[in-house]
Amino acid sequence: MNNTLEKIASDREKYSCLVKTLGECKIPSPVRHHEFVREGERIVVTEALDEIEEWNKALGHMPTFERAGPHSRIFHDPAWTRVAIVTAGGLCPGLNNVIKGLVEILTFDYGVKSIFGIRYGYAGLSPLCGYSPIPLDPDKVDTIHEIGGTVLGSSRGQQPTEVIVDTLVRMNINVLFCIGGDGSLRCAGDVAAECRRRGLAISVVGVPKTIDNDLQFVGRSFGFETSVAAATEVIRNAHVEAKGTPCGVGLVKLMGRDSGFIAAYASLANPVVNFCLVPEMDFAVDGEDGLLAALDRRFASGKSHAVVVVAEGAGQKFFDGDAEKDPSGNILKKDIGTYLKRRISEHFKEKGIASSVKYFDPSYTIRSVPAKGTDAIRCYMLARSAVHAAMAGRTDCVVGNIGEYYTLVPINLATIERQKVNLSGDLWRSVMDATGQEFWFSPDSRAPYAP
Repeated sequence: MNNTLEKIASDREKYSCLVKTLGECKIPSPVRHHEFVREGERIVVTEALDEIEEWNKALGHMPTFERAGPHSRIFHDPAWTRVAIVTAGGLCPGLNNVIKGLVEILTFDYGVKSIFGIRYGYAGLSPLCGYSPIPLDPDKVDTIHEIGGTVLGSSRGQQPTEVIVDTLVRMNINVLFCIGGDGSLRCAGDVAAECRRRGLAISVVGVPKTIDNDLQFVGRSFGFETSVAAATEVIRNAHVEAKGTPCGVGLVKLMGRDSGFIAAYASLANPVVNFCLVPEMDFAVDGEDGLLAALDRRFASGKSHAVVVVAEGAGQKFFDGDAEKDPSGNILKKDIGTYLKRRISEHFKEKGIASSVKYFDPSYTIRSVPAKGTDAIRCYMLARSAVHAAMAGRTDCVVGNIGEYYTLVPINLATIERQKVNLSGDLWRSVMDATGQEFWFSPDSRAPYAP
C-alpha cells in the first residue's frame, strides 16, 4: 500500500480517478422506469478511513470513482448510434453473457438498431485480415449465454491504432465496447486517445475480462467465480487419485500467470489442498525448506497422500533460457506443472519409495465453460453499466464495482499495474491455515500441529 501511495504522490495525473467525457449530455434519455444516477455522484474507493486519508493526501482529492448507471440526459442520439463489440485475448467464462447483455440493453433500453460484432478480436478491425462484422440483435444473442467461449471469436495482439480508428470511421461507429484483459484494455485506451487526437466523438468503454482477476480497482472480474468453482472439482478428483495409492500425490496446475488468485481461492473453496504455490511467493524445490523435503515430512508423519496446487506462473526461476512473448506481449510461462511432476516422481524413485504422481492441467477446460450463478448475473450488470456509460458520452474507461455499486474507472488506472495476492493479507493467511503448508515446509519439529 505504501509503495502505491508513493507512486500516486509522484504522478497524480497518471493516477487520476476522473473519467473522460465527449461533451455535454443534451439528449433526454429514452430509458424508462429507472432511477437515474445523479450528475457528479461518486463512490469512495475504500471503506477504511485511514486508507481514505492516505489516498486523499497522496492524490490531492478524495479517492472516488464515478458511479455507473443510466443518466437522465445522454450524449449519443440512439437513432444515429452505431455500435461495435470486440472480444480480445484468451477465453473466459461469461464472454457470451456480456455480449448478450450489451445487445439487449442497447436495444431494449435505448432503441439502438445498428450493433456489430467484430470477429476475432482487434484483427477484425483491420481490413488486411478480411473478417466481416456480424450484425447483432436480441434474437441472434438469445441463447449464446448457454455456451462457453465467445461467438465473435478472439485473438491476441494489437493491430495498429490508426488502422483501427480508420475502420471505426469507415463504419460510422460512435460506440466501441472492448471486452478484454489488461493488454486488450490498453489497446482500447490507445484507440480512445487517437479518437480524441482526431476530434472524433467515439465512446470507447471496456468491460474487464481477466480470468486471473489481476486488474486494479474493478472488483472481482467476471468469469473468476466460475473458474474457481470448476477448479475445485478438479482438485476433488486430484484428491481422490492421491488417496488411491500409497504416498500418492495429486498435482493440479491452474491459471495465474502473475497473480495466484484462482489457485488461492480454489484451495480455500475445496480445502483438501496441502500445498498452494503462487507466482507471488518464493519457494524452493530442493533443500530442507523445499517442496520435496516438505512432502517427505508429510509422508513420514503417517499421512498417505498430498495434494499440490500450483499457479502457471509460479516457480519460473527454475527455468533457464530467454523469455518468449505471445502476440499480446505477455511473457510465456514455462511449464511448472510438468517440471514439478518430473521432480517429485524422480525424488521418490531415487529414495526407493513407491509413489504415484497424478498430474491435472484443466486450464483450457476451465476457461471454456459458460458462466454460472452469480457470475452470470455479474456479466449482465457489467454490460448494463458499460452501455449506460457509453451512451452518456463517457470514454477511455472500464466498468467495475466497489461493494454493491458499479463504477467507472479510467483505463490507465485499471491497467497501471497487476493486482497480486498480498502474502501478508487475510486471503493468503487463510490459505496457510487451510493447507497447513507452513508446517510441512518448516524443518522445525516444534511447529504446533501436523495437519
